[in-house]
Amino acid sequence: MSTHKKKIIYILLDGIGDINCPVLNGKTPLQSCDCPTLDAIAKSGVSGLLDPVEPGLACGSDTAHLNIFGYNPRKCYRGRGSFESLGSGMKMKPGDIAFKCNFACLDPKTNIVVKRRASRKFEINGPILCKYLSGTKLEKFPNHSIEIKYATEHRCGVTLHGPNLTDQILGTDPLKDNLPLIKSKPFNETESAILTSNIVNYVHETFHKLLSKHEINIKRKKEGKTVANIVLLRGPGEKINVTPFNKLHNLSGFMIAPTAIIKGIGISIGLPIVNVKGATGDCNSNLLAKGEALIENITKDKYDFGFVHVKGIDDASHDGEPKLKRDLIQKGEEMITKIVNALAKNEDNTEYLIVVSGDHTTPCGYKDHSFEPVPFTVSTIQRTYNALNGIQEKEEFVLGSDQVEKYDEISVSRGQLGRFPGSEIIEMMKFFKDN
Repeated sequence: MSTHKKKIIYILLDGIGDINCPVLNGKTPLQSCDCPTLDAIAKSGVSGLLDPVEPGLACGSDTAHLNIFGYNPRKCYRGRGSFESLGSGMKMKPGDIAFKCNFACLDPKTNIVVKRRASRKFEINGPILCKYLSGTKLEKFPNHSIEIKYATEHRCGVTLHGPNLTDQILGTDPLKDNLPLIKSKPFNETESAILTSNIVNYVHETFHKLLSKHEINIKRKKEGKTVANIVLLRGPGEKINVTPFNKLHNLSGFMIAPTAIIKGIGISIGLPIVNVKGATGDCNSNLLAKGEALIENITKDKYDFGFVHVKGIDDASHDGEPKLKRDLIQKGEEMITKIVNALAKNEDNTEYLIVVSGDHTTPCGYKDHSFEPVPFTVSTIQRTYNALNGIQEKEEFVLGSDQVEKYDEISVSRGQLGRFPGSEIIEMMKFFKDN
């Protein structure tokens, strides 16, 4: 057993998995990249295929992250709305109901949601419209109030406060463009479910009236741009009540994740959040700044686990842009290279385990999450550095080694770890850490 102090670094590249893309000569965006550091992690460690929740399930980022962090989503999941709201800075009390929301475009004549995302480039208009809607009075429901805060891109969080609310209702997002707006309905005939669904539908009507007459949308309509005349309320959920991550796993960790929904998961499971200037949670996020923040914090005595989430790769997938996805993976590679080069030079006898995976597959051709497993690899910083620089290793990795030479969807399938669910990751990392 090693006498070195050991710490864990987990880098999650959201939506990294893909399938072959004709525009990339039949390769996936990951296969078409030049990523020597990612390849060095795979070459110096062990790899496999990860089913974030379970085989055959096309999961969301929220359920995937919960399972990866050791929380069974089938037992504790209450809807993604609370994560978005908490991550955007709202406070939630027991009984509050929150929603993950999009500024979207509705054709009021047909009741069709023409565009679920008014625009990904909504960083200027989004906060203005959220401020405009915040504090809206629910005249038909005087005992209840609503709060709205901007998150990222076209997204915002909405929270309902008041008595007798429940998350046992249907959200209003049709989930695809050019489909009718969904009317919220109760999942059961309880008074609270009927009340909450009625409030949600009233909020929709109220927001639509207010947004339709806002000067931003009047101007966008004149310019021929997509108007943001409605807020789609998706994933109603209460705040989950679980054992904090650090207590559950006996790890002292932190999270770097500007994307509101992932940040909200961190808050929900008690992982301290490290905010990074320039890290925006979209395609323009400063990943090198994230890397610097990871280095700064993981070297502190109080932490032995650091988690970094990279979102933009998934956005490119949803927009069907494989070349952009490839370029963003390259930026992730640059961040990881910075981390490896910095921590390989540590002088305090610390050994850093490094893990890289996705949270789900998002094929550019499909523009949504799918059920294929994602590539997973684990090594140490020093072994990775040595592989990059042609330095011969004196010892094998704790689980030996496999024949994987590259980090991509196909190569890792030959790895020693085989195929496994996300629920095994934390215990696996702790085994590596302790041996």
